[in-house]
Amino acid sequence: MFGIDVTEYDRKVWQEKLCDFLPDHLIDTHMHLWEPGTRKVGLKGCVTWTSIVAPSLTYEDMKETYSKVFPGKTVTQVLTGSPSCNLPVVNKYIRECADKYGHRSLYCTNWDSDEEEILKAMINGFSGIKPYQNNSPSYIPASEVRIFDFLTHRQLELMNKIGGIVLLHIPRNLRLRDPINLAQMMEIDERYPNAKVIIAHVGRAYIPSDVGDAFEVLKNTKNLYFDFSANTSAYAMAKMFEAVGTDRVMFGTDMPFTKMRMFRIEKNGTYVNVVPRGIYGDVSNDSHMEESDDPNITTFVYEELLAVREAAIQLGLTREDIEKIFCKNAAAYFDIKI
Repeated sequence: MFGIDVTEYDRKVWQEKLCDFLPDHLIDTHMHLWEPGTRKVGLKGCVTWTSIVAPSLTYEDMKETYSKVFPGKTVTQVLTGSPSCNLPVVNKYIRECADKYGHRSLYCTNWDSDEEEILKAMINGFSGIKPYQNNSPSYIPASEVRIFDFLTHRQLELMNKIGGIVLLHIPRNLRLRDPINLAQMMEIDERYPNAKVIIAHVGRAYIPSDVGDAFEVLKNTKNLYFDFSANTSAYAMAKMFEAVGTDRVMFGTDMPFTKMRMFRIEKNGTYVNVVPRGIYGDVSNDSHMEESDDPNITTFVYEELLAVREAAIQLGLTREDIEKIFCKNAAAYFDIKI
């Protein structure tokens, strides 16, 4: 779907709850571009619903979408390819778009991407790297992948040396509360203080039970940043803000996946995306999808923003706090003039 079809309910949500809450300038630090036909299928550790709701996102599609989703706002995007694509192809596309339109960008890596390859990418204009769990050694089962299996110590040593940015989507079924994930995040924080590591999606804590006591551990970090892309849990966001404040949090959308129409519930210990009936075909075999006849279902990205708003009101965040998390922190981190 090119662009996005905005409904009257979307306009109501935007005008009544989001327009005045958001600053005039936003920096989206977590979104993905890729051309049709370049995404792989059957990758380990990946949910299936993402390919149903977002088959691709070109630069032109992105510009049309953002103009409709954020009317009246200026949005600057940090461009990243989909790590589920053919990496040489998608990285080339990102570099072309970034050079042509003047964006910061991140380079998708494989577990065996060496220092020479990454340095060349940085010299060519990338600001950092985007490792991903499905780009780990093929012999490691999805449920057993650890952070250092796809973001290696050699890669972290390089990023620490050059002050490069790392956008990290953590693996494993227990998500943020997984003790191995927590131990390795703490190790990264301590061993690689100059690597600019961003933990994506509030550590994939998409429902309250994903959080556990993780932020009792992570509140002791000094260098890790967090983004809240594709997360609709006000509880998880509040715990994040309580633990690390607003100086180490950034806005991201995870577009194009958040074009999706949905709201999220917890069922049987996992998240379920409740979507309008029939809009995404037969979803009966996907444990993360459920249909509804509710006529008022807005977009995933608006659900994310409503959750941030709820957490902000709950904690009494100031206007300055909101400016930081939606713009100023990212501007400093990525060296973007605003």
